[in-house]
Amino acid sequence: MINITLPDGSVRQYEKGTTAMQIALSISEGLARNVLAAEVNGEVWDASRAIEGDVTVKLLTWNDDKGKSTFWHSSAHLLAEALEALYPGIKFGIGPSIETGFYYDVDFGDREFSSDEFKQIEDKMLELAKRKEIFERKSVSKTDALAYFEEKGDEYKLDLIKDLEDGKITFYTQGDFTDLCRGPHIPNTSFIKAIKLTNVAGAYWRGDESRKQLTRIYGVSFPKASELSDYLKFIEEAKKRDHRKLGKELELFAFSEKVGMGLPLWLPKGAALRQKLIDFLQRAQIKAGYEPVVTPHIGHKQLYVTSGHYEKYGADAFQPIKTPVEGEEFFLKPMNCPHHCEIYKTKPRSYKELPVRFAEFGTVYRYEQSGELHGLTRVRGFTQDDAHLFCRPDQVKDEFKKVIDLVLYVFGALGFEDYTAQVSLRDPENKTKYIGSDENWALAEAAIVEAAAEKGLPTVVEYGEAAFYGPKLDFMVKDALGRKWQLGTIQVDYNLPERFELEYTGSDNQKHRPVMIHRAPFGSLERFVAVLIEHCGGQFPLWLAPEQFIILPVSEKYEEYAQKLLESLNNSDIRGLIDLRDEKVGRKIRDAEVKKLPYMLIVGEKEVESGTVSVRKHGSVDLGSMTKEEFRDLVIKEITV
Repeated sequence: MINITLPDGSVRQYEKGTTAMQIALSISEGLARNVLAAEVNGEVWDASRAIEGDVTVKLLTWNDDKGKSTFWHSSAHLLAEALEALYPGIKFGIGPSIETGFYYDVDFGDREFSSDEFKQIEDKMLELAKRKEIFERKSVSKTDALAYFEEKGDEYKLDLIKDLEDGKITFYTQGDFTDLCRGPHIPNTSFIKAIKLTNVAGAYWRGDESRKQLTRIYGVSFPKASELSDYLKFIEEAKKRDHRKLGKELELFAFSEKVGMGLPLWLPKGAALRQKLIDFLQRAQIKAGYEPVVTPHIGHKQLYVTSGHYEKYGADAFQPIKTPVEGEEFFLKPMNCPHHCEIYKTKPRSYKELPVRFAEFGTVYRYEQSGELHGLTRVRGFTQDDAHLFCRPDQVKDEFKKVIDLVLYVFGALGFEDYTAQVSLRDPENKTKYIGSDENWALAEAAIVEAAAEKGLPTVVEYGEAAFYGPKLDFMVKDALGRKWQLGTIQVDYNLPERFELEYTGSDNQKHRPVMIHRAPFGSLERFVAVLIEHCGGQFPLWLAPEQFIILPVSEKYEEYAQKLLESLNNSDIRGLIDLRDEKVGRKIRDAEVKKLPYMLIVGEKEVESGTVSVRKHGSVDLGSMTKEEFRDLVIKEITV
């Protein structure tokens, strides 16, 4: 007999070799009908895989992220099976699940492929799904694996197998289709009830632009047809909120091929929005004891060699900037933290003056692959709301908790109320990706876990997601459409102070190392603005809107009154403009609605005679007549944050 520990802490005994599906059946048949896979000691397994010893088991359904991931990975295999049936002789790259759905990279040879063929593929997938084909797992030797795909003539699978360790290779078969795969998979194809292929794109094999470009087919699937219908409605709403579309319509930002891919140009309205965010956070930081600093956009190569960034990220950086001096090289800075370490070192530090908190809105540069660039969410030049706190070891937890308070203050002011704090720890199985001693890592990870618990944050733990120099607390925020975004981050770092030989004089008159806390509540201004645009659909909180009102004169006779009104409101730090176009007021109102201007002030003969304005709020809400003082007070009350 073996002991199975369930998520509620209860322990049940089963015969050795039992499966997660048998465990589910012993609890209830209803549960078993919904089990997609199982998490066994933290690793996701097929529900049909035999369990040979004492373990912790969590049964995964569609309601679990790992259950969805398994479902979508199996759907990728179903796509490949359908493609092989419809297009004999094609070859396959990889077919993983992604955040929502799946894709498969396919080599169609000389054949042209387009989205016009999606419908017949979807129909074939549903036909195969109804056959209730079981996903069968089989361990194979490296020799047999190579022989199988040599016979098929699939050079992509052969390329993958070369990197695999003999004895750890598995195949999965469903129906007539066999694939190289580590799994896991859902019990059988009949769980897949609704399918939609969503996009087709090019993808270089293994991301190498010197190798062949394959056809990447994207799709999504669901266990119920109604869920697909809901998803398609969601996609339509997401398209309306796309920050690239709204950024253009609202004249916030642009890109230019002549300037360079991934290098955003902030237009006047976008620059105003961006500056408002900076001003907001700077006020909060000054109250919290931060000191503003400014550092250059470049740094000597040796700076990043010392910090470790050159070793870890050199391949992703822009090429070095060479000077007339032989052997002298500079880099566009990929991080602000090395510069802040050098600021700390400009004078001796005492334990009495710690913590020291340096803050900078510093622009950094990273050479992202062109295929990964996406609007403002993935760029090559971006501005971090960066700060680095240098403190004594006994101050780390309290300082960390204060940063949590600041992050939550920012989220609250901007309407992000649904979030989870992800505790991102080192991968215990692969420590080569990180710098520093096990002792320092243990201290840093403990500080984060304890601080998050004491603040009562909803948390999840993810191994392998830490920065190379220390663990993190990443804030995963859900927007208005329920999508998750990683925004604010806080990191504890014992390693950079060691590498830069940072010191302070302690109460014992001896030299000690400070601990460094990295933090960025926005993450980057570019990404934060993109998420904010999509979260609020371009209707920013009034305090943040680049233009808070627009005055709409009924005719040119009332333009003088409008100009005086504009001047008066601007003097009260309320931002707006006048629509002086020779258009009917109805057209002006419609255009103001499209531009998502928060308030419209309509002025005509009646308003001029009474010294008032007729106020409309975005969304066709008529607030009636007000004096300019009443409108000013209304706005000031709403913009106070």
